[in-house]
Amino acid sequence: MSRYRGPRLKKIRRLGALPGLDKLVKDLDPEVSSKLRSGKRSQYRIRLEEKRKLRFHYGLTERQLLRYVHIAGKAKRSTGQVLLQLLEMRLDNILFRLGMASTIPGARQLVNHRHIFFHGRIVNIPSFRCKPRDIITTKDNQRSKGLVPNYIASSDPGKLPKHLTIDTVEYKGLVNKILDRKWVGLKINELLVVEYYSRQT
Repeated sequence: MSRYRGPRLKKIRRLGALPGLDKLVKDLDPEVSSKLRSGKRSQYRIRLEEKRKLRFHYGLTERQLLRYVHIAGKAKRSTGQVLLQLLEMRLDNILFRLGMASTIPGARQLVNHRHIFFHGRIVNIPSFRCKPRDIITTKDNQRSKGLVPNYIASSDPGKLPKHLTIDTVEYKGLVNKILDRKWVGLKINELLVVEYYSRQT
């Protein structure tokens, strides 16, 4: 199954707040969202909706998400927490959380168009996994540096997760450490996602 490219607000109204998918979520009335999702739901449907929420927020294909679940399942720690850490440490998500892009699809486009430097080298793989002490900057030309400032200026510094640091003068981001569960940008029950996939096998 390919990456979703349809109407974003439609998915947000169905699944709830997906800040990585669209900034329009700020204007969405939570009561409207809850009414659209009301009604009797089976356990399978609840798990499926949590899985879809995770997939659409991070902009993953079904195959990509399944691969992350398999990697997380091999870890000795909680599968759900490892899964969220893997997704949060993707380069496109790091750019979004730093405020260098308004959405995760926007961050993915920055990477694909080769505007992002990773330790001084161009990287064009949005799924690249970041690690502590990684430094992310924009390409040193007028076009690349003109894309990021507006996003940084409009982002809320108070929402910057503790595992990241942003230099608003040089437009440079630093990954300090692996994030804690409480700083995940999406309200989700990751255990239901793990249960969904465990029941598929």
